[in-house]
Amino acid sequence: MQSLSQTSKRSSVTNCAWEVLDALPPVMWMIRKAMRSHRGGLSMPQFRAMVMIRNEPDTSLSTVAEYLALSLPTTSRIVTGLVDKGFLKRGGCAEDRRQCSLGITGRGQTVLNAAWSAAQKSLAEQIEQFSPAQRSAVAEAMRVLKPVFGSLGLPDNRED
Repeated sequence: MQSLSQTSKRSSVTNCAWEVLDALPPVMWMIRKAMRSHRGGLSMPQFRAMVMIRNEPDTSLSTVAEYLALSLPTTSRIVTGLVDKGFLKRGGCAEDRRQCSLGITGRGQTVLNAAWSAAQKSLAEQIEQFSPAQRSAVAEAMRVLKPVFGSLGLPDNRED
């Protein structure tokens, strides 16, 4: 038989997980909406691929496919489109000709920066209505979540 403290802990953990699952979809929808007009005509999979490649220079197509949870042929089409637009560059691998390394171009970085800034501005407008204590609580919650779920290696360009 479980003790009351174990049951309470599980209930608290389950409740916390529910709150995260309940809060994140509308937040992600708002971020996508803010980015949509500033991502240079990119689809979200293209945008996500560019973020991943920017954060892991010289990564392989297989790694990008795994990150996006897409097949290699689909990922290859996405990457080829990004290379054709001048957002990514594809390099060879001396050890294995079947492998390629991917990197982001200056033009691709410009598109990413514009989308990031637009999303940050949109979020700031929403968060402005929070009290200072609420803003502090949200910021602390994000600092707690970040190391658990990963940061994507994004730069810390905050203005305090």
